Amino acid sequence: MSAHRTTWNSRFLIAAALLGSLVAAGCTQRDSIVVGAIPDDYRTNHPIVIAEKQEKIDIPVGLNDYHMTRVQRTALSGFMSRYDGKAAPMVHVLVPYGSANSAAASRIGAQFVSHLHKAGVPQNRVVRQSYHAPADASAPIRITYANMRAQVASNCGRWPEDMLARVDNKHWANFGCSYQNNLAAQIANPADLLTPRETTPIDAQNRSNAIDQYQRRQVAPEFIGTSEINY
Repeated sequence: MSAHRTTWNSRFLIAAALLGSLVAAGCTQRDSIVVGAIPDDYRTNHPIVIAEKQEKIDIPVGLNDYHMTRVQRTALSGFMSRYDGKAAPMVHVLVPYGSANSAAASRIGAQFVSHLHKAGVPQNRVVRQSYHAPADASAPIRITYANMRAQVASNCGRWPEDMLARVDNKHWANFGCSYQNNLAAQIANPADLLTPRETTPIDAQNRSNAIDQYQRRQVAPEFIGTSEINY
């Protein structure tokens, strides 16, 4: 056998081996993971936003009420504790008319307005209005004002699909919504979500004492009194 034929046979075997490898690779089953564009984070699905919300309260009024009761005064004061006096939004006092207690509601409504003025609401920021109520009912006085609140952008209780039908191991649509709502309700100052508060003035004397104790390698007496370790 000549050297030329031997070389040609070797090349043929190499080419056949490569072709066989490509065919085998093409027949191999491949599993791939498709990354979806839908976020899988409850903070993204149910973000907390700062938005204006209408605060409202309905205060009942009895048929024979002549003066504002202690219960009414407590409810009104607690409701107005969230009122931002610097922003001074408009306060609407809605008094029923046509109802069984309309006469008492008119008297109590005027007293509510006077109480709001004494509480610091400007004179021109209180509007007294009337609304029609059924004649056989004792309708309440409704008080409303706009306020900046932290709240969740989406509504909870959405169940667009069956939880048991999901096989992608991702959060369901309603996951984390109630948690975000409860967290937003506990935020006293919504501005804290936008920017940190300014630092308070330093206690120069306390700082001087702390540096002096550090330089002397001493332990603060307050720490010794509360520590479980004997120094």
